[in-house]
Amino acid sequence: MSEPLPVDQLDYEQARDELAEVVATLEHGGLGLDESLALWERGEALAERCTAHLQGARERIEAVLNADDEADDE
Repeated sequence: MSEPLPVDQLDYEQARDELAEVVATLEHGGLGLDESLALWERGEALAERCTAHLQGARERIEAVLNADDEADDE
């Protein structure tokens, strides 16, 4: 199996899908402590990546809406 991409190289959908896999794997159980902790840490990084993508999208939408409001005021 190949090494997973670094979290900072994943787009939103990739991070979201991998996070869902991490959650399912952890819920299934059967992993050793070290493997579970490593997977948990990867999941935390993936969740942060998803949040960053969503925040960036929110800021872009707000910028467009604010630009539209400013154009309407002119």
